[in-house]
Amino acid sequence: MTSKPILITGATGKTGSRVLDRLKASGHDANSGSRKAQPPFDWDDLSTWETALSGTWAVYVNYHPDYAFPGAIENLARFIHVAASCGVERLVILTGRGEYHAQLGEEVIAKSGLDYTIVRSAWFAQNFSEGSLWEPVMEGVVPMPGGDLEEPIIDIDDLAEVIVEALTGTGHSGQTYECTGPRLLGFAEVADILSGAMGRRVDYLPISFEDFHAELETTSGPVFADIVTGIARETFDGRNAKLGDGVMRAIGRAPRDFTEFAQAAASAGKWAKAA
Repeated sequence: MTSKPILITGATGKTGSRVLDRLKASGHDANSGSRKAQPPFDWDDLSTWETALSGTWAVYVNYHPDYAFPGAIENLARFIHVAASCGVERLVILTGRGEYHAQLGEEVIAKSGLDYTIVRSAWFAQNFSEGSLWEPVMEGVVPMPGGDLEEPIIDIDDLAEVIVEALTGTGHSGQTYECTGPRLLGFAEVADILSGAMGRRVDYLPISFEDFHAELETTSGPVFADIVTGIARETFDGRNAKLGDGVMRAIGRAPRDFTEFAQAAASAGKWAKAA
């Protein structure tokens, strides 16, 4: 175990918080990379980078908000340059499967000259329990575009274990781990599984990409809506309807099934209604 610190960017997010907790629980010196941390870290404020990276040995690169946003790839390249100048030796980057701009981000990491691992992820199961789909699920629907699209949804807890192993273990240099769940699921089947776990009916509500965009524009503004809808159009074309072996290769076990995730989330009260 190295005594040098590991910086977790996006440390308050779904994956970053889990990675940070696991590292600390196993005795690693892990630092939170977030705007509220001390010292603070902000992807949009270059002046925070050097202090946050000082003395750091490895970095979990979880770029916010997404590699598809204007200037993101150039910003990532600047960050990697600063990281190298601060003595960082290892990078572990999280990217989305099948996304063009995410692949550009991967290329920046691969050409950095530093030890690196790429963790390329499928759709998060936790999107339904603590993300953007929590509220619709509570209302009894899973509103998604893509029709009969199938996706090998992954439990973020599995993803966090892969990331921790890549940050702290050996044999991961130059590896790309394509991380998915153990089977393909359509959103109608997802709704059925959620129904069984929650004990009340949840239905799949097929929507158009136009309706998807309109809802995002209302909640998050036109720029966010344009970019996220573009990613959805790009990746919801069947390209990701295949399984990856990243979880098995990285940590030596099969990924958890969505049914197991849903039952555990329900037991933890993720969809409990207020009294």
